Amino acid sequence: MSDTIDVSRVLQFKGNVLHLYQQNQAKLKGLVREESLTGKAHFFERLGKTAAVKKTTRHSDTPLVNSQHTRRMVTTVPYEWADLVDKEDKRKILFTPESEYAINGASALARAYDYEVVYAFDSAAKSGEDGSTSVAFTDEDLRDEDESGAAVTTPIIMEYKLAFDQADIPVEDRVVVSGSALVAQLLAGSTAPLASSFDYNSVKALVGGTMDQWLGFKWVFINDADIMPLISGDSNDKYAYFFHKNAMGIAVSADMETRVTERADKSYALQVYLSQEMGATRIQAGVARIRYNSNLVA
Repeated sequence: MSDTIDVSRVLQFKGNVLHLYQQNQAKLKGLVREESLTGKAHFFERLGKTAAVKKTTRHSDTPLVNSQHTRRMVTTVPYEWADLVDKEDKRKILFTPESEYAINGASALARAYDYEVVYAFDSAAKSGEDGSTSVAFTDEDLRDEDESGAAVTTPIIMEYKLAFDQADIPVEDRVVVSGSALVAQLLAGSTAPLASSFDYNSVKALVGGTMDQWLGFKWVFINDADIMPLISGDSNDKYAYFFHKNAMGIAVSADMETRVTERADKSYALQVYLSQEMGATRIQAGVARIRYNSNLVA
């Protein structure tokens, strides 16, 4: 039950609810491969690379190419959110609290969606026919560098772009997810010749929030400390992740469920309840990460 609802009573100056600043949408929704599932486990099917066979004679036998089928398994995790609205509270406030609570709960589940994806970037993936084989991030990462000793520069990001290019990762649907401090470093650390270039101006616009594309990547900023935590054992370092949409997958068991019901065991207070079940995994090699010091600006 919310013990702070008295701040919204009629005696207050405003009747509208002001939601404190928070990330209220899943920023990575639509940027990763999403599939629905029934049950607790889901398999993302993969088809391996093959080669065409050159025909050298007339009426030759048709060659058969042995396509390699593999899979990645993901298990889902249930998330819940609930709060209570007493009958007495409803009579003394000017807004409909259950609606505002539902919005607040939906925001929490949206952040949980991003958390599941971010956690899966460099977690061990489950491979094999039954998901019994563990694949570490270091077994298939495109690039993994520690740049926390100094501010990250544009040439470093260009090396990540090159890694994607050399791996034949499609140029469409490339994404970077990081905290805003990384791009602030890129801007502050740009050299004078670069400052007059189109690329520099693009980064400046990116920092200003007027664009989200640079060096072929869509840049997504997540600053919530619960989603993009500091690296264990360090007070400043974080990871930024570079990935292709089809390299990451999330399985969602059902759309977000919302219920507003009376609780007889709570003096018939209204309970606002939301839930969703989901889980994410790395589907294939197409993810890179960079370690950076979020406390540096130049």
